[in-house]
Amino acid sequence: MEQQEKQNKSKFGNWLKTSITARMLMVGFLVIVLLIPSYINSLIAERSIRQQDVVNEINDKWGNHVLVYGPILKLPYKTYTETSTYNEKTKTYLKETKTHINYAYFFPESLNANIEVNSKTLNRGNFESAVFTTTMDFSGQFKSPELSSKDIKDEDIIWSKATVLIKTSNLKGIKDAIKLKLMNKTLDFETNFNSDSKTYNGYLEELESTFLNEESLKQLLSSPFNIGMTFNGSKDIKIIPIGKTTTMKMTSNWPDPSFTGNYLPNDETKEITKDGFKANWKVLHINRAFSQQYFNKIPNLDSFAFGTKFMVMVDEYQKSERSAKYGFLVIGLTFLIFFLIQTMSKIHIHPFQYLMIGLALTMFYTLLVSISEHSDFLKAYLVADISVIALITLYSKSILKTLKFPLFIGISLTALYTFIYVIIQLENYALLVGSIGLFLILASVMYVSRKIDWNNG
Repeated sequence: MEQQEKQNKSKFGNWLKTSITARMLMVGFLVIVLLIPSYINSLIAERSIRQQDVVNEINDKWGNHVLVYGPILKLPYKTYTETSTYNEKTKTYLKETKTHINYAYFFPESLNANIEVNSKTLNRGNFESAVFTTTMDFSGQFKSPELSSKDIKDEDIIWSKATVLIKTSNLKGIKDAIKLKLMNKTLDFETNFNSDSKTYNGYLEELESTFLNEESLKQLLSSPFNIGMTFNGSKDIKIIPIGKTTTMKMTSNWPDPSFTGNYLPNDETKEITKDGFKANWKVLHINRAFSQQYFNKIPNLDSFAFGTKFMVMVDEYQKSERSAKYGFLVIGLTFLIFFLIQTMSKIHIHPFQYLMIGLALTMFYTLLVSISEHSDFLKAYLVADISVIALITLYSKSILKTLKFPLFIGISLTALYTFIYVIIQLENYALLVGSIGLFLILASVMYVSRKIDWNNG
């Protein structure tokens, strides 16, 4: 019985050493074991969240989104309600008329925005945030409001209490006083908190001008106006096209803009280079589904906003995360190379040695994440790449007892990591290049393995 057990163990041991199926099972098991600890992606996610927290803190102090909604002419008018009260003593009805103050809101006939944006980065520790300072010049013209269609008499309009409103999402980011300039008049603005205007990342805070006197109102309705604003902000700049005809021109030194919102810039005038971009928009009243005048309350028109998002196309953590997604490919192909060498050259490689090689491959990602926090991604990638390739090449030399196989492994890993780096840098063609590359790798593996006798075990 004991002799039979020894023979069975000996057969099983020989099967493990000589069987291709056994080797494949062991390599597959090691790949799964090495992929179970997903601490690499967790580490990247944790550091990315930390970076976002720092970015949000920087942006909150510097200035957040910039959304401008205005200028809007606010015109008060009187309405009346009549009530009747029955008097028991006199047996008559007493009529009482109450006066109410309502508001009409009028958008400009034309609105032209000229926006210049100067972007830069702010650093805190190992993290940085892209912020900007923008100078926004608005010009345009109002036309005389028509209230007769609403049965509002001219004598019921309180012309002396007319004001101009500007709404913005970034009151804290305003750097200079906002003034509305007419022909020979200038209007100042003050904060007018409106608790009903909750929208766009919190509140659209409201600025209201001083009262327009008769001369100022006449100039506003008959001549062009001009408003200048300067903001510290981050993430994006948008306006709402409240002009019957709205145009916007934006120039910036930011090389990676993302045009966002309901309307895109004109392709003929759009220009994007490594030194910045220029873009022009034109929106007509027939392009949008809202009116030029409202009564009692201004609607929420945030969904019609358009502009530019100042985005980082692929930041360091995004690149590291994308690299980690190819972990299975790197580990699997490296093990496959060792497996083919072992099978074709009859050199025995112990499962422990596979494990050491796999751990060395996983160290690439921890090196990449940690070094990229203190340097740019390319330098971090090169250091991690060279370190891991050198380590595995030297280790495989001691395993394979020859020079040609370790050199082949080193060259293969170099090509593989270069291929992954190219995919990471690409945006629009990443899937196409990745698919073609994987097809070529598969074809190479099929070609090399075509003469292996798979019937042996």
